[in-house]
Amino acid sequence: MATPGPLRRAYDWTAAHTPWSAWAWRNTALVAASIPVAVPAVLALTYTVAEPGHLFKALGSVLLLRPLLTALQRGRLWSLAGRDIPKIHWPHPWYHPHGVIRRLRAESTWRQYGYHLLVSPLTALGGALVTLGWVTGAAFASVFTWVWALPLRLRPTGWTEDYVAFTVLGALLLIATPWLAALVARLDTHAAIILLGPNRAKELERRVEDLAESRADILDAADLERRRIERDLHDGAQQRLVSLAMNLGIARATLTDLPPEARAVIDEAHREAKEAIEELSNLVRGLHPAVLEDRGLDAAISGIAARATFPVELTVDMPQRPTPTVEAVAYFVVSETLANVAKHARATRCSVQVRRRAQLLTITVSDNGVGGADPAGGTGLLGLRKRVGSVDGTIRINSPHGGPTVITVELPCGL
Repeated sequence: MATPGPLRRAYDWTAAHTPWSAWAWRNTALVAASIPVAVPAVLALTYTVAEPGHLFKALGSVLLLRPLLTALQRGRLWSLAGRDIPKIHWPHPWYHPHGVIRRLRAESTWRQYGYHLLVSPLTALGGALVTLGWVTGAAFASVFTWVWALPLRLRPTGWTEDYVAFTVLGALLLIATPWLAALVARLDTHAAIILLGPNRAKELERRVEDLAESRADILDAADLERRRIERDLHDGAQQRLVSLAMNLGIARATLTDLPPEARAVIDEAHREAKEAIEELSNLVRGLHPAVLEDRGLDAAISGIAARATFPVELTVDMPQRPTPTVEAVAYFVVSETLANVAKHARATRCSVQVRRRAQLLTITVSDNGVGGADPAGGTGLLGLRKRVGSVDGTIRINSPHGGPTVITVELPCGL
């Protein structure tokens, strides 16, 4: 489809902003509808000025009508401007004692109160000016029609030049009034969104807290699922493989009169069964070792260090165990890091330090390898970074070429 030219765009814009366009009447209806809703506030302010001694009585009436006035303003903006202002949800109903106290102390109540006492009367004044502009402009622009409708004997003489000026003034009013209505509607809409709706900063804070709680629940559910898989594999498939290996071992020991080919098949099956048991044990240990749940992180990573192919100096200082989710991540960090050292670092020794101070668990793994560890190099560090980030942890990697490599991971224990 061809792009319209400048003249066509100018014509479309002018047609959309004429005094008889939907844009003009929508804004006019919005600001005109604010007049009846502002009547209680205008009466209260007028009564306050006339009777200063009854200030609290007048303003208190607006405070009591605040929920109704807020609902009417929300309905006006939704039906005429298509702007949905979210409601403020309270933990207790208004008739509950705690509900009344909470509402009186909430800053949202006083923001709404400020809208009804300040913005609403000003918007109503703007609506009255817009209505007056339409009526005056229409009356002035059609002055010739009114004069023509008069009988000949009642028509004034020498009026032509004056009525031409009235007509021009009326046309200008009809052109300017929609823009005044648009300005008032825009200011009113922005003020209503800010003052009648929930506080954006607090709403964002609440959403962040909800997301943090949801993510914590998801992480706990994932950790629970890993533990369930570990139990199923350990108590199911692994036990069946152990039973199979035992039966093959018994068959190899007792069936001595079999042909050499049959014995070779049994030997091969027995060897593969034992290798499958070893691989499944490593898989189960990587998912969630039973010792981690039974005896904690110290015993679990001690087992990792004992199985390493190089000396590992382990230091664990944890006065209190972290949550199971953080423990699982810490175990994964140590396991994956030592696996990377064994595969890529060509190190002869390694040091692992695990310390907890207040609500922060710090893991430091250092080796005397060749260095050059790069998270983008496919060494497993990218997955390590993602796993640490899943619990809002941080990881720092210092691995210059030639070594040594130092990886520091900090995990919040309050998750």
